[in-house]
Amino acid sequence: MATYKKRGGKPTTKAEKETSIEDESTTASIVSSLDGGASRTEEWVIKNQKYIFVIVILAALLVLGFLGYNKFIQGPKESQATNDMFQSQQYFDQAVNGTSKDSLFTLALNGADGKYGFLDIADVYSGSKAGNLANYYAGMAYLNMKDYSNAVTYLNAFSSDDDVLGPIAKGGIGDAFVQLEQLEDAYDYYVQAAQLKSNNYTTPMYLYKAGVIGLKLGDFNKSLMFFNRIKSDFPASTEAKDIDVFIGKAEAAIN
Repeated sequence: MATYKKRGGKPTTKAEKETSIEDESTTASIVSSLDGGASRTEEWVIKNQKYIFVIVILAALLVLGFLGYNKFIQGPKESQATNDMFQSQQYFDQAVNGTSKDSLFTLALNGADGKYGFLDIADVYSGSKAGNLANYYAGMAYLNMKDYSNAVTYLNAFSSDDDVLGPIAKGGIGDAFVQLEQLEDAYDYYVQAAQLKSNNYTTPMYLYKAGVIGLKLGDFNKSLMFFNRIKSDFPASTEAKDIDVFIGKAEAAIN
């Protein structure tokens, strides 16, 4: 029968005494080892405390420098860039919604009355949020003015995680390449635009454009896939109204 050994009890037999001595010796060895390790660590810290202090100070300075940069340099820079871009945005909106489009887009790009245009803002405030957005506006202005090469250049310089602006920028590059008769490039950018974000506006629009260009390039299976996705996932979209016709064209081309 197994017996329960009471903790803390004194050893009575010779064997128990020997075991107790061994346990104490082992414990003492472990404690000694730990003490030795701690002592070596303390010695190392004492020996290298100058370098440790320097590293800590440098880390603190880096953090403070980053916070100071954002507060005293980057923040005011962003604010100034946004203010400078206000008039150009006004010209851009007027061009989109009114007449005399080319002249208004030109004002938006180049500025007027001493105010910066999008081209200046993209250059002067490069690396800022406003500078990045100026690339988008400049690219779309060039696209509307039928200057497709510059449209591609500036839209490619724009990056965004926005659900709408990101896909529209990619799709705008696709539109420019269509006009430049570079259909394979247009197709690639339409696919990117469709896949970049999923929403009820840009996704079906660029799936449709990718499908149409895919038919022209002979990529019938992918075109059929794009058209079927519009039908199944975006049945309420504008592109879905006549999608059965395009599905039929793709199926006929495959067969």
